[in-house]
Amino acid sequence: MTGFKRILLKVSGEVLAGDQSFGIEPEFLHSVASQIADAAKAGTEIAIVIGAGNIFRGMAVAADGTDRVTADLMGMLGTVINSLALSNAISRQGVKSKVFSALTMPSVADNFTARAAKAALDEGYVVVCAGGTGNPFFTTDTAAALKAIELDCDVLLKGTKVDGVYSEDPMKNPLATRYDTVTYDEVISRNLKVMDTAAFALARDNALPIIVYALDDQEGLSGVLAGTARSTRVGKAN
Repeated sequence: MTGFKRILLKVSGEVLAGDQSFGIEPEFLHSVASQIADAAKAGTEIAIVIGAGNIFRGMAVAADGTDRVTADLMGMLGTVINSLALSNAISRQGVKSKVFSALTMPSVADNFTARAAKAALDEGYVVVCAGGTGNPFFTTDTAAALKAIELDCDVLLKGTKVDGVYSEDPMKNPLATRYDTVTYDEVISRNLKVMDTAAFALARDNALPIIVYALDDQEGLSGVLAGTARSTRVGKAN
């Protein structure tokens, strides 16, 4: 085992769509929730930040003329929908889960504070953090790095469509080079687009390691935590 006691799992919204182009595929949602529940039952404390690309992409809409602040607020609401769905799916696996929102929505979720979220983690809840950072112009990748640091997590795990960090998009170029390990500065200088630059810079400045893996890997989250699943580790230079 890698020895991580508390983790922050960043789930890309797009992957919840499964084979669909939009929305949430129930079968894939169940699979992700099952992986998380298994890891939680094994004793790992888990916080989650989820994107909203399967529902709404604020930057794309802003590029089409919508005010960026409005577009980003719409994207934050999309993350709330995904967070509620994932939290409920985890609860159905027999693991306690609670949603905290960076947007004030008392009838939907608890308001996020690091103090309350850490208390919930200590009590055995899987904590799902909705609403990104609560501010426009920041991605959910940046929110994930920020929440991982606020919640004293040992690592940030980025569950995505590909099994690590590549020199280029492997979906577009099958000859792209895959890295087993890479430094924060290399990711930033080479503009390797797995997470945004602000997220990597925040992680670097706070010595937060990042592990990138494919969310649909057969070994699942438990395999990543055991160090057996295919992944890329982003960290400091040796």
